[in-house]
Amino acid sequence: MDELKYELDLLKAKNEKLIEDERMYREICENSDCAYLYVDIYKNKVKTIGKWSNFFDFDINTVSDLDKLYDAVGEDFSLSLRDTINAEKSGKKQAFCECQKLKGRMWIKVSVTALFDDKDEITHKIITLENITKLKFQSDELTYMAYYDALTGLYNRNYFVRCLAEFVDSARENDGIVSVMMMDIDDFKKVNDSLGIVVGDEVIQQFGSYLKTLTSETVIASHLSSDVYCLAIKNPAGATSVEKIYRQIKKRLEEHFALSDGRSVTIDISVGVSEYPESADNALELINCAEIVLFKSKELGKNTIQFFDTSVLNEFIHSVEMENKLKDAVFNRNFILYYQPQYFVESKKLRGMEALIRWKDTDNQMISPASFIPIAEKNGAIIPIGGWVVEQAISQYSEWSKKYGISFIMSINVSALQCGKEDFVDNILRLIEKYEVEPSEIEIEVTESILIDDFDVVSAKLMKLREKGLRISLDDFGTGYSSLSYLKKLPIDTLKIDKSFMDTVLNDSTTKIVTESIINMIRTLGYESIAEGVEVKEQYDYLQKAGCDVIQGYLFSKPKSAEELNDMLLKEYGEIRGLL
Repeated sequence: MDELKYELDLLKAKNEKLIEDERMYREICENSDCAYLYVDIYKNKVKTIGKWSNFFDFDINTVSDLDKLYDAVGEDFSLSLRDTINAEKSGKKQAFCECQKLKGRMWIKVSVTALFDDKDEITHKIITLENITKLKFQSDELTYMAYYDALTGLYNRNYFVRCLAEFVDSARENDGIVSVMMMDIDDFKKVNDSLGIVVGDEVIQQFGSYLKTLTSETVIASHLSSDVYCLAIKNPAGATSVEKIYRQIKKRLEEHFALSDGRSVTIDISVGVSEYPESADNALELINCAEIVLFKSKELGKNTIQFFDTSVLNEFIHSVEMENKLKDAVFNRNFILYYQPQYFVESKKLRGMEALIRWKDTDNQMISPASFIPIAEKNGAIIPIGGWVVEQAISQYSEWSKKYGISFIMSINVSALQCGKEDFVDNILRLIEKYEVEPSEIEIEVTESILIDDFDVVSAKLMKLREKGLRISLDDFGTGYSSLSYLKKLPIDTLKIDKSFMDTVLNDSTTKIVTESIINMIRTLGYESIAEGVEVKEQYDYLQKAGCDVIQGYLFSKPKSAEELNDMLLKEYGEIRGLL
């Protein structure tokens, strides 16, 4: 009896343990987000465990019912799912695949483990179903971010470069051609400033969406940055030639972009084009070459297309070399001032001098301002250069004035960037006080282009200087944006007639009429007129007859160094001061 009781107690204990284990495993399965199929091959039974109803709305009870799974997923996934569930036929004990339900967006990871007996024959299978929809979409989102620009949906820079490199490799193997079109929206800053950056982003999006319609197996598009886009064309020809695509884009830009707030805008683009193998032999160099000619397109007046060639590259290299040299010149102040005298037409007496900067580079070569001033304005070096010019000119004038006891006008050119500085007016007034010169002896010379971007601010600063007694001169009059409407609002004393009029005034009747009209208008407005570029006596005689006040040019004097002018002033005024 004791032995029987022991056996019964032992059996009861084992039974309780089995019940407890089954409860534990069931709770684990039920609290898991997965579903499990326990397949008994011999008994032809399938038991579902866990969250089966979260995956499918049908029952699986037998092995043949597994066919329902193949019909429940998309056609693209049914074959791989069948191979996974029947992995033992390929000699595998474990396998998995990912598939998407035919209805809905759910992604499922299906894992299979096959169990074998001692004779290596399959007896059971455990099929696990896991919902990986969230992970899949996160992965897709990361993939999208890795390849596409979030704002436009076009390729991002990195993926575009990779695809372009594949285009180039293919062209290299097959003697093909790859063209790159880099595009920049002209004056996009004005869109942002006037309409706001939200509207600016909308314009970027809409133009990007249009470029996407041009893409194909042989045309890819990218949003590189801000308002810059790039197209790459494999073996351009016919409908996918650069010229054809450019005409398509230009035709689209003739229409407005309708904005979400009801407004509409139009835009223009500048385009730079490079080509493999003519321009470069790899993706990055192709992009760089396209960017170089894009800048050239901007310089030529925008809203144009420019193609890469060797001369453009050489010009770019020269510009880069010049910029690097200019940085050293600014640091070491390797500049000198020349001065060109100005004379009254009637008396031929000295009216004043214009300070003109010159740069002597490390090779002791004199570089013209026409070569380096545009570069200095572009990279901001014009601010320290301009500050040096103002102080040097005022200092030199102070020295001459005190030495020879004379008074004339020192004319100093200033740039738009200088004018834009908050301390522009204070710095000039400080230098006038420092070098003890009369404000009326200093003339600030500006060009019409300074006034375009911020007329009110610039004119207010010029007004402050004029109120302190300085003279204001407007240079290159008649060649740019000349307008009587702004002339009457400007605090100016002098208008300088551009040299281009002098070049043809003796032989062209139209130029004569325009020049005389300008001189008469200047006199009527009460300003002083100065004609630049007077090189022969016939020009002087004509200007005297036309009523011009002052001339400046090689006829009387070319620009001279301070030392040369010292000799001239000594001869003319030295005896008066007892210096001779």
